[in-house]
Amino acid sequence: MFESLSERLGGVFDRLTKQGALSEADVETALREVRQALLEADVSLPVARDFVRAVKAKATGQAVTKSVTPGQQVVKIVHDELVRTLAGEGEPDALKIDNPPSAILMVGLQGSGKTTTTAKLAKRLKERNGKRVLLASLDTNRPAAMEQLAILAGQVGVDSLPIVKGESAVQIARRAKTQASLGGYDVVFFDTAGRLHIDEVLMDEIQAVRDIAQPRETLLVVDGLTGQDAVNVATEFDGKVGISGVVLTRMDGDGRGGAALSMRAVTGKPIRFVGLGEKMDALETFEAERVAGRILGMGDIVALVEKARETFEAEQAERMAKRFAKGLFNMNDMRSQLEQMMKMGGMQGLMGMLPGMGGVAKKAEAAGFNDKMLTHQIALINSMTKKERANPDLLAASRKKRIAAGAGLDVADLNKLLKQHKQMAEMMKKMGKGGMMKQAIKQMLGKGGMPDPSQMSPEALAEAAKGMKQGLSMGGGFPGMPRGMSLPSGLSGLMKKK
Repeated sequence: MFESLSERLGGVFDRLTKQGALSEADVETALREVRQALLEADVSLPVARDFVRAVKAKATGQAVTKSVTPGQQVVKIVHDELVRTLAGEGEPDALKIDNPPSAILMVGLQGSGKTTTTAKLAKRLKERNGKRVLLASLDTNRPAAMEQLAILAGQVGVDSLPIVKGESAVQIARRAKTQASLGGYDVVFFDTAGRLHIDEVLMDEIQAVRDIAQPRETLLVVDGLTGQDAVNVATEFDGKVGISGVVLTRMDGDGRGGAALSMRAVTGKPIRFVGLGEKMDALETFEAERVAGRILGMGDIVALVEKARETFEAEQAERMAKRFAKGLFNMNDMRSQLEQMMKMGGMQGLMGMLPGMGGVAKKAEAAGFNDKMLTHQIALINSMTKKERANPDLLAASRKKRIAAGAGLDVADLNKLLKQHKQMAEMMKKMGKGGMMKQAIKQMLGKGGMPDPSQMSPEALAEAAKGMKQGLSMGGGFPGMPRGMSLPSGLSGLMKKK
């Protein structure tokens, strides 16, 4: 989502940090480019203007221009201002779900992803907070809207209000409130109808539902691809209905991301969550500091550790680590690593969360190191027999032809995979001898399992990031992560060119 903005700002700051001493004129020139980059990213003009003015006031003083590292000082000031713009006066509180049945009213225009987001939030509250959730669709206009929510409720394992044809939104809201109270539910979601544009009929209906539901939270769901108009929609809904927070959807798309930067500054309402895909777990809490880090190419090591916690299976990880410590690394092990990478967001997703890896990620994509390549490699391994996966040395020319044909690929692709496997096996052997794998188990598994990133100090997170980056430059795994999570050889060459 922030790729173009990240690229533009990265270019500006690269020039600044390489200059050494900075004059006030240098800072002003750089800030003009920052302002232009923000406007091109669909940030509203008043927000971009206020942002640059605030940065300029802090960045043109003697403390910066006479600093030992003036370029880095300016980058820090921009980062802090980005955090302030995204977060407002402070990080938003958690969802108010403390008084059962807590009502959450979901509002927004048609096509913004309201219904899918409702199901995602329900799944999150059920799995992470242990809440009993009821979903109620109040959309009597869109064909099959109620059936859609019922199907999604089944997928995420929560209850949905039975559908009664012919009821109005107000009648459904009353029934949902009664059902939530009698059924002992902790949270009840009211998924309201949307329109293609804001009109009086839509607002009257939502206001009537709001008065019945008495929601603890009113969340506005906005399509992140709509640019500056998303801010206008938020302003309208807040003025006529009153919202407590915003959920930005399709933040994994190719939009320019300006809505996220403008939203908090213009409406004063916190961005609570961001949707990153169609899957039911593709929802993240919006944290200003981490988003600012991604925009400025500083990565998001917390998100990476969180993804690892969600996808690693402790017993399997420990078993794999013990195999690696003995120098054992066959094609089954390699397939597990490749599948793990795909679960954690693919190659580009992982590299995008590592500090300073934005440029390398783009070079890797251009050089063919992408998720498609990972899928091809998994297909090649799946095309092997059980014996061949356990002992790749068996692969003579005739076997290679059969495996490549079975995966629909060339023998050259298989040879690249075998070369990569050999390099990784050698690295695992060295790590096993040096005791690095034992240290990895101790660090990442221990008695309490994977560490909680929210409890890790900034120094610990920085150390983890450094270890992961070193792992990449070796063309191997991430030290400190037992299952290796190796990236293809060849990336080390790209990193050296960076």
